[in-house]
Amino acid sequence: MLAAWLIAKAFAPRYAIVATLLVGGVVAWAGGDVVTDKITLSVVMPQFIAPTFTFTSLVSIGLPFFLVTMASQNAPGFATMKASGYPLAVSPLIIITGGIALLFSPFGVYSICIAAITAAICQSPDAHPDAGKRWIAAAAAGIFYLLAGVFGGSITGLMAALPLSWIQTLAGLALLGTISGSLYQALNNEAERDAAIVTFLMTASGVTILGMGSAFWGLVAGGICYSVFLRARRT
Repeated sequence: MLAAWLIAKAFAPRYAIVATLLVGGVVAWAGGDVVTDKITLSVVMPQFIAPTFTFTSLVSIGLPFFLVTMASQNAPGFATMKASGYPLAVSPLIIITGGIALLFSPFGVYSICIAAITAAICQSPDAHPDAGKRWIAAAAAGIFYLLAGVFGGSITGLMAALPLSWIQTLAGLALLGTISGSLYQALNNEAERDAAIVTFLMTASGVTILGMGSAFWGLVAGGICYSVFLRARRT
């Protein structure tokens, strides 16, 4: 997979991940690493589940979910957009996504927010050289999300049939360009470099404290470092 990615990245960068996916799939199949009995084709039918409102759920689930969404989705999503050179309107985006989530959460659509990882992929130059046309990648991703919802059971079976190392390698290679570009933007400013690297290392550590993941604590640690260093420079 690494060899396929390297060759395709050198000669056809836009199709590097597709080439890696195909070559990796063929190699895994030829090596007998694909468990074929787990692969089935089935359509998931929608099922209505009536919502139940309780104050306990609002506090114990709703509040932590809000904090996690802000820390692990919205904040990285805004940072990715800024690193990609797109203008930001933070408040309207938060209001719009929050309002839509409020309307549709009774129907199970509770995770409407600013995308982080998928947005980073769609905003990369590999999606389109022209930044004004990269929305096509996001639209295509939305279509595939709909198909993934319809064939959710089949996709789950396919993921279970493939080797875990295959999935991890593919995901890592898909995010490699985004990670390198984001790190360049974060570390480019010397005044913010130390706070940025602390944020990155804390986030990459995978630590969980008080039920909050490393993405949240990375923002906290980086924010504290940035505030302390900024105050020290002013004094």
